[in-house]
Amino acid sequence: MSTVQATNITCPHCGRTNRVPVAAEGRPRCGNCKQPLPWMADAGDDFTEVVEQATVPVVVDLWATWCGPCRMVSPALEKVAGLAGTIKLVKVDIDKNPRLARRFEVQAVPTLLVLDKGQTIARQSGAAPAPALRRWVEQSIAVREPAGKG
Repeated sequence: MSTVQATNITCPHCGRTNRVPVAAEGRPRCGNCKQPLPWMADAGDDFTEVVEQATVPVVVDLWATWCGPCRMVSPALEKVAGLAGTIKLVKVDIDKNPRLARRFEVQAVPTLLVLDKGQTIARQSGAAPAPALRRWVEQSIAVREPAGKG
């Protein structure tokens, strides 16, 4: 697929809007102030490219439009995406992507995953407030660090 999809991300440091590819190597930085940007994207058929080939850990939000708790957890996840330069947040609508829902054995939504190089390293179902989600993500990432050698 040669078409590069991108999303617009507003820099939390200087307010400049940046066009960030949904799949790329490295970590996005603001073109104006050079600070790390939150990296958020949607995925579907391009899941392998957007998530599994990412060079940073990816928090995957498996959600549905009809799900009330999913709508509640979305702003909290956007706050967690503020761990700029550390993670990538990817949202997957399970109704539009039933194959991914089956692959990850989604029984309830929202289901949150932390993937590192395509491997699930943490999983959680249900909504939680931003501080709890942030702790969960940080602990999940910390656990993977020593295992990364080898």
